[in-house]
Amino acid sequence: MRQQLPSGTDSAAENEDRPAPALFLDNVVFRWPERRQSTLDIPAFVARAGEHIFIAGPSGSGKSTLLGLIAGILSPQSGLVSVNGVCLGKLSGAERDVFRGDHIGFIFQQFNLIPYLSILENVMIPCRFSPLRRRQASRQAGSPVQAARILLERLDMSSTLWSQRVNQLSVGQQQRVAAARALIGSPPILIADEPPSSLDADRRKAFLRLLHRECRETGATLLFVSHDQSLAEDFTSTVYLPEINRADKEPEQ
Repeated sequence: MRQQLPSGTDSAAENEDRPAPALFLDNVVFRWPERRQSTLDIPAFVARAGEHIFIAGPSGSGKSTLLGLIAGILSPQSGLVSVNGVCLGKLSGAERDVFRGDHIGFIFQQFNLIPYLSILENVMIPCRFSPLRRRQASRQAGSPVQAARILLERLDMSSTLWSQRVNQLSVGQQQRVAAARALIGSPPILIADEPPSSLDADRRKAFLRLLHRECRETGATLLFVSHDQSLAEDFTSTVYLPEINRADKEPEQ
């Protein structure tokens, strides 16, 4: 279903029954420095805690820019970006980096795995940079390494592979390692960029089933970006970005 944007007319009683937004964008405008026109002009965007949202749109519609704003990698020229109740505009660049590491798990389009590290070492990387996620992984599983093992098992990665370097894996296996890395330490927000086109439809859907299951297990809010709208049916809601973006369309960087 399409996402219903807030109308501002809900009663106080209705609002009390709803979980606080995991993400909230209010009148956000972003323009790349070398351009005259805005890439994004979004009056409102809301994701409730635990929602699984499919974000669709053609190339150049601003999907990657939107993810960059939500992650605090980019800053809007105007408007509010709030993640888990924290206004990113009030944080310094260094504070946004720490916040991102603590609260947001990424599955990048090209995975960004470290080729000279083993599977286990790649999965544990967030715990090296985020004391919060390291503590959460230890509390849940006893240690980050045990948390990594549990995630890999749940994502159907055989223990016989764990000591291998990731450059020895298939694309589908690398995708599951990237998912385990994003999920370790239970960040409340998970962002998944376009899955690689080299994966066939059946493998993409199988991976998505695993990802949905793991996000439901931890209560994470999932934002999933893809051109393949056949995947949208398994999500809580669908956002077609051109429908909520008032900016004039230009080719995206």
